[in-house]
Amino acid sequence: MRVICVEHVSKKFVLAHERSMSLAQAARSMFSRTTREDFWALNDISFDVEQGETVGIIGRNGAGKSTILKLITGIMQPTKGRIRTRGRICSLLEVGAGFHPEMTGRENIYLNGSILGMTRREIDSKVDEIVSFAGLEKFIDTPVKRYSSGMYARLGFSVAAHVDPDILIVDEVLSVGDAAFQAKCMSRMERVSQSEGRTVVYVSHNLSSVQALCSRAILIRQGSLVCNGDSASVVAEYVSGLEQGAHHAFDDNPDRSGTGALRLIGAAVLARDGTPVKTLVAGEGATFAFDYTNPNGLRRVDVKFSVISSHDVPSTNIDMGLTDFVVDQLVAQGTFLCHLDRVPFPIGRYRVAIAVSLAGELLDHMPNAIVFDVGLSTFFPTGRTPEARYCGCMVDHRWEHLVGPVPDRYQGE
Repeated sequence: MRVICVEHVSKKFVLAHERSMSLAQAARSMFSRTTREDFWALNDISFDVEQGETVGIIGRNGAGKSTILKLITGIMQPTKGRIRTRGRICSLLEVGAGFHPEMTGRENIYLNGSILGMTRREIDSKVDEIVSFAGLEKFIDTPVKRYSSGMYARLGFSVAAHVDPDILIVDEVLSVGDAAFQAKCMSRMERVSQSEGRTVVYVSHNLSSVQALCSRAILIRQGSLVCNGDSASVVAEYVSGLEQGAHHAFDDNPDRSGTGALRLIGAAVLARDGTPVKTLVAGEGATFAFDYTNPNGLRRVDVKFSVISSHDVPSTNIDMGLTDFVVDQLVAQGTFLCHLDRVPFPIGRYRVAIAVSLAGELLDHMPNAIVFDVGLSTFFPTGRTPEARYCGCMVDHRWEHLVGPVPDRYQGE
């Protein structure tokens, strides 16, 4: 039985652009001049979701994923087309929305649960389970204004996860908390969809969790539906698109952003001898090179880049600001070089996203500047590496085995 029907849905937003005016111009005019632009966040989207299905929606930032969820939940209405749903819907779009900072965690469970449609009797029967799931037994009678951001998010997710709706809408909230809590969230979602037969629509950039949790996935690109099928094939299509973008990353790239005050004009991965390569060896040295042009004569900038696995999960973030290195004087054209003594990435395929900024202002951002492979490894003596989907980067280490009585090192804990 179909519980969600999205039929030829489009959504338009009107963007206002105010023309900047000098003080003298403003004095001569009572109104600033504003131009308006129609922006179609979604274009003729159609898909169905069956009862008991877990469907993932993936795509780059700004593709329209969250807009779809807001339309399904009724937060917004489509400009064209229609959406039909069957059953009670609970949305985890903003965990903890409606929490009152002066109220305790327990009081906010009742407040937030009521907002999400639970009766007093339902909350009474589940309050202990909600508190236990969030792991906040010691702090549940403390005002939430004293909670850390992680505690706040965990309580919000725990409340929403115990509403027991017919349809659960989830937007990126499984990333809250530490690894143990994220695993607990995944188990809860699996139980909701598989054991309890409820429908889950899940948006996430974590492609591994999409494949683990969802039987089907939908890829959205610039407001249009690109493909709809089993999660493994749709994720592969998405990753392939990211990699293809890197082959013309410095041409007309719609995903590029920034003011352009400094522009990247090329990027490459170099072997120890400076030769450009497409495949690296884990444990060996390598250099990431980023060429730039500086038309505005800037004196200094900040550079950072992420190495992202084929599961679209960052393996590491490398930031010039974390070191003592300072660019003394930029020139008209030059190259930023980042040297790695030992490549720490497991065998697999990766892409590089780079950002150049100055005083918090983004000058140039390339989400797919380079694609490279790690094909072999000398990082460990065995030549083996962990699976990339379970390991962001490898840590050099050694083992030791002590024989004899166990020391009393845990005394006082």
